[in-house]
This record gives sequence, structure tokens and C-alpha cells, in this order.
Amino acid sequence: MSSTSVIQVDNLRKTFREGFFRRRDIQALKGVSFDVPRGSIFGLLGPNGAGKTTLIKVLLGIVRRSSGNATVFGFTAGHRKARQQIGYLPENHRIPRHLTGHSALEYYGCLSGMSVRVIKQKREELLDTVGLAEWGTTSVSKYSKGMLQRLGLAQAMLHEPELIVLDEPTDGVDPVGRTEIRAVLKGLQQQGTTIFLNSHLLQEVELTCDRVAIMAKGQVKTVADVTELTKPGADLRLRLIGAREEVTQALTSVGINYPQMISDPDGSINVRVTTGDQGHVDRIVDALRARSITIRSLEPTRNSLEEAFLGLVRESTG
Repeated sequence: MSSTSVIQVDNLRKTFREGFFRRRDIQALKGVSFDVPRGSIFGLLGPNGAGKTTLIKVLLGIVRRSSGNATVFGFTAGHRKARQQIGYLPENHRIPRHLTGHSALEYYGCLSGMSVRVIKQKREELLDTVGLAEWGTTSVSKYSKGMLQRLGLAQAMLHEPELIVLDEPTDGVDPVGRTEIRAVLKGLQQQGTTIFLNSHLLQEVELTCDRVAIMAKGQVKTVADVTELTKPGADLRLRLIGAREEVTQALTSVGINYPQMISDPDGSINVRVTTGDQGHVDRIVDALRARSITIRSLEPTRNSLEEAFLGLVRESTG
């Protein structure tokens, strides 16, 4: 294993057989390859049926691969020594309803080989970290869905694993809670923990992850840094002070016809234009200043992760 990678996947394939009398093969994974850098927050994206859940189950040893290779900490995916270093929050996880926050952590901690004494030493601080400090003695039957997600995150963190695998960790969590969970994940990253995150909330992934893999129909369409996928686009946003007629004439003189303009109550004009190279931007600025139009702000637009995601997925279905 590379010293800089926690997970390495190479040409991974998984085929399921469906049916009894008329059996047919379903290819869930079709030659998937990527690696997860140590200490990163890595996002896995894809529409329903892309193969994300199957991939996670292979990495955890729940499902066996058909061919190819997948390693975690240098061990074959599913190896006991690899699993001991992983914390896992599954999608739609279920915590026995008769447990409290405290006893739930004792239950899951013991499954990870921890002693009750150590769990009791850690549980108060851990519940405080995930925003459940006052709920430790309360039955989980009284927890909201968002609170159950927080408790699920706490159990994944309990044995201080080097890798945490999270499947839809902010599902059902309100915006404030999502912000708090992001802060927890960033804190774990600063401590050296690697986080593998599967989520359909693209904005959350964009705000949280360093790097992502986008899957569609069992294949990885791209693996890239989030900053690379959200690089500046060709459009430019300007906030101007001046007469609309003068703005229109200035932009028309540099080849921008019918610019999008919206007036604000404070008298400024918001304009979005499509530009060419830097020279074109310079000509726009010169044309505006030549007509004594004040430029209050000028900034390039950025592509969103959602736009990049939809573009790649549409390519796979086109």
C-alpha cells in the first residue's frame, strides 16, 4: 500500500446473479479504480443504482468482490485487522429502542472490543462533541432522526478509528446540525483521521470534502479535487453604478449584446456576462470606465459541484 493512501481500489468488479429459473447477471461494479489519500475527507457521489452502496460493502467485507483488488490499510478489504481500524455509520442505521445514549455507546463500544470502563470515561465528552451532552440518560426512542444520526456518528468515533466510513451522515439533520457535524469531521481530519463519505447532499460534500469520486452505472466517471471541479467558469458578475443605457452601450461595444441586468434598490446594477480571455475582461473594464460607470465589484462565477456532477452523470446516460 502507498504510504499516502488508506484505501486503494483497482479494477474492482462485482456481479450479482438474479432470478431462479432464468438467472441473469447484474454488474454492480464495472472496473472501479481510485485511492483515498491518508488524512483526507473523500466523497463518493452518484445517482441511485450507481454502485456506491455495493462498493462500501466490499470495502467493509460485507460483500465479496467478483474480481479486481481492494485494500484498506494494506490489507485485503474485509480483513479483520482492517475492520478494527474502521468506524462505520451505515445508512438507515437502527439503534435498539430500549437503549439510552450512554448504554448505546456501551453496546457498540463492546462490539469494538472496548472495556466498559474506558467507554464510560469517554462517552460524556463524545456526546458533547456531537451535540447530545444532555441526552445521555434519555431513551433513544425519544430521539429525533437527526439526533439518532448524531449518536450514530458518536459510536463510529468511539474507538478512535483511523478511518471513518459514513453513509449519508447528515440525513434528517437540520441545517444547524449539518454545520456542527461538518465541524466535527474537520476536527477529526485535523487529528489525522481519514473520512470516507457517501452522501446525496452535494452542497454538503462540496463544503466538507477535499476530493471526490463520481460514479454512474457501476463505473467511476471522474476522481478529482473539489476545487478542480468547482473552478471558475466563463461568466463574470459585475456590480455597477451608472445609467442602464450607458452600461448597455459599453458592453455592446465589446461584443456583449443583450446583457443580463438586474437593478438593486440601492441604485446599483447587477450584470452577468460571458467573457473570453483576460484581454476581453480588460476591454470590458476599459469600456465601462470610459463611460464613467463605477465598478463596485467584479468576480468570476464558480461552477458548483452539482453542475459538475450533473454534467458527468448526463454524459453516462446520453
